[in-house]
Amino acid sequence: MRWSWKIATVSGIPVRIHATFLLLLVWIFGSHLAGGQSVTQALEGVGLILSIFGCVVLHEFGHALTAKRFGVVTRDITLLPIGGVARLERIPEKPGQEIAIALAGPAVNLVIASALIAVLSFQPQVDWNNPASLEQNVPARLLLINLVLAIFNLVPAFPMDGGRVLRALLATRLPYVRATQIAANVGQGIALVFGLLGLFGNPMLLFIALFVFIGAGQEAAAVQMRSVFDGIPVSRAMVRDFRTLDSRDPLSRAVELLLAGNQQDFPIVSGSAEEPVGVLARSDLLTALASGRIDVTVGEAGRNCDVAHPSDMLEDVFRRMQQSGCPAVPVVESGRGIVGMVTLENVGEFAMVQSALGKNRPGHQNKA
Repeated sequence: MRWSWKIATVSGIPVRIHATFLLLLVWIFGSHLAGGQSVTQALEGVGLILSIFGCVVLHEFGHALTAKRFGVVTRDITLLPIGGVARLERIPEKPGQEIAIALAGPAVNLVIASALIAVLSFQPQVDWNNPASLEQNVPARLLLINLVLAIFNLVPAFPMDGGRVLRALLATRLPYVRATQIAANVGQGIALVFGLLGLFGNPMLLFIALFVFIGAGQEAAAVQMRSVFDGIPVSRAMVRDFRTLDSRDPLSRAVELLLAGNQQDFPIVSGSAEEPVGVLARSDLLTALASGRIDVTVGEAGRNCDVAHPSDMLEDVFRRMQQSGCPAVPVVESGRGIVGMVTLENVGEFAMVQSALGKNRPGHQNKA
């Protein structure tokens, strides 16, 4: 994920922190000072937030370590202001596995809550009948927060764990794509309810509603895309009519080719070498021109991107493109050099065509 930095690696899983999470800490610190509190109190507020997100990290490791038991690799865990995200390499093969992975997170929060109850039982000053005394007690506040996290994540709406449990249960009876679509629709319906409640009450619910609504739509789109790409090699979707640029070419040459045809991203080669040395994306070209860098070469304005082989699976290449931020990937075959290109634009068009063909094919049914 862009704008995130690795802060640790636990059990082989990188833990990253997003830039916006640091902004959240700064905002918490500043809001305490703006409210007339001391620096010490502001630091205590930041400390509470860090403790909460420590519980969130443990929640995500509950997902990750359970997924590992089923042979599913977790690429990384990223801390965001809205919580944590564990990115699994793939969706579990069986609905029962997805249910176990989804429930592992809330289960961790319940274990933490149980441990905090044990800690509080040894504090004689804790009065369970006096909410005011509990509010000033950090372990008591963490106890409540972990219970809220467990319950909230079980709401049957993507991207929460409850949405994945609902999808897995539906997938025992329905094709996987259809199960995902139904679960996403349920999630977006719940998001609308949150939004209406937010209009008449807590504004935070509006933010949660937006997060849930967008997350549900993205999950449905991602699963639909994966079903379309299932078993499709790069050779079936790559662009075969393309032009290349030499790394020593001036940017004016790239502008000439851009205006002369439909190609927007260009593989960069070096002299007579067959292997690409980079990619000049249209965005890179426009950025260089806008900043007045008209005297640089194509090689200086381009970027490094992965290459693909014609036999690579399109889903894997598409995922790598999303992770790297490269809008195009040269397709290279040994002994022949660059034989094609995969771009985000043509991948999207290929997906639309495949989806349309699938809907009109007699007896067609999406894979579960």
